[in-house]
Formats: sequence, structure tokens, C-alpha cells
Amino acid sequence: MKFYTEYLVFNTKNKVEFINITDKIEQIVKKSGIKEGLCLVNAMHITSSVFINDEEEGLKQDFKEWLEKLAPTDVSKYRHNLTGEDNAHAHLKRTIMGREVVVAITNGRLDFGPWEQIFYGEFDGQRTKRVLVKIIGE
Repeated sequence: MKFYTEYLVFNTKNKVEFINITDKIEQIVKKSGIKEGLCLVNAMHITSSVFINDEEEGLKQDFKEWLEKLAPTDVSKYRHNLTGEDNAHAHLKRTIMGREVVVAITNGRLDFGPWEQIFYGEFDGQRTKRVLVKIIGE
């Protein structure tokens, strides 16, 4: 069994962004040399997310609007913000969108279903955050 670890670093221009990281993850899988195994992609911050969905601009805008309805940015709504923070909404959005994904590796490639892509979701951006990519297999 082989293991490979790499980190991606993000510092988004906007507070909320969705970034397609599929190509970066595929490059890391190739660099790992692992042909059969699993690839974990994990957001290492409690106000960011990693998820799988379709690369379509309308859908990304729908996610932003839907998440804002579920967890509005309005800082007066949350007890967490009484601690001096202003990002309770970002914690909730991260919980909804998820912390990580695991994708099978088959013949040295990510083994996706139709239209699947990996995204980094940022909900409290404009500062440095990391994503862990951990690959295990043969």
C-alpha cells in the first residue's frame, strides 16, 4: 500500500466562492503514481467545504442563493457572533455543503460518474485556507 499527501492553498478574492479543483486533484493523483485506490479531498477549515457536483454557472449561483436562504449572512441572527465573530453563517453553510469527498481511483484516474466535478466552497474567504489531498492505494 502506498500513501501520498499534498496540500492546496486558497485565498479567495471574495467571501463566498466555488472553485472547480478537479484538474488540480487529477494532477495530484497522476503525481502520486497510484493506479488503484482512494483519493480523499478535505477542507481543513470550518468555514470552507469540498463537494462534488456539476460544473455549471447557473447551478453555482443557485447554491449561493439557496445557502443564503438557509443561513443568511446577517450577523445579528446568530449566538456565535456574540463571541466577536461575524461568520456563523459560514459555519452553517460548510456543514450543509460538507467537509470532504472520497473518490475512487481506477487505472490512475479519478473514477467519476457523468458530470461529476470536485469543488472547493468558500464561505468566509479573503484569508489563507488549506485543503488536504490524501491518496492511498497501489
